[in-house]
Amino acid sequence: MALKLTKVTEDDLELIMNWRMKPSVTKYMYTDPRLTIEGQKNWLENIKESCYIKYWVIRMDGVRIGLVNVSDIDLINKRCTWAYYIGDTSFRGKGLAGILECNIYDYVFDVLKLNKLCCEVFSFNDKVISIHQRFGSVIEGTLKQHIYKDGNYFDIVCMGITKDRWYKIKNTYNYEKILIE
Repeated sequence: MALKLTKVTEDDLELIMNWRMKPSVTKYMYTDPRLTIEGQKNWLENIKESCYIKYWVIRMDGVRIGLVNVSDIDLINKRCTWAYYIGDTSFRGKGLAGILECNIYDYVFDVLKLNKLCCEVFSFNDKVISIHQRFGSVIEGTLKQHIYKDGNYFDIVCMGITKDRWYKIKNTYNYEKILIE
């Protein structure tokens, strides 16, 4: 299995746009956007210019299957946030989450030289909360009725892992190192 993260290019935009509007993806995101190719091109230009966010396409054996990002990169406080989704649902449940998790931890702590990695998850998304916990992230709090979507308010679970915690537990995981462009 060859998993890698490649920088987003214009050739990826239509696929990303289609993933981002799929109910199986947007169910776990704050918004349900209606995107256009022109809007995607503008988005790509904005992220290419930013030093505060990085996006990659997740590729499995050359097939584009999802998207991962590191955002809100704060060099003063040495922290950032991350998120990902598997847009090609046929690749869900194949153990990729742990590989992505460990490699993003390594990237944030070893390449970006940050101290903390955060994430936010809908409280109903027990599976992802459990994955993050399995790889060392801890629940730091809950934002009550934080997102209004589909006529309902949803709680958001705030999670995080620090560099020292990751370094203490990293060797207990056997994970494939992947290329991150």
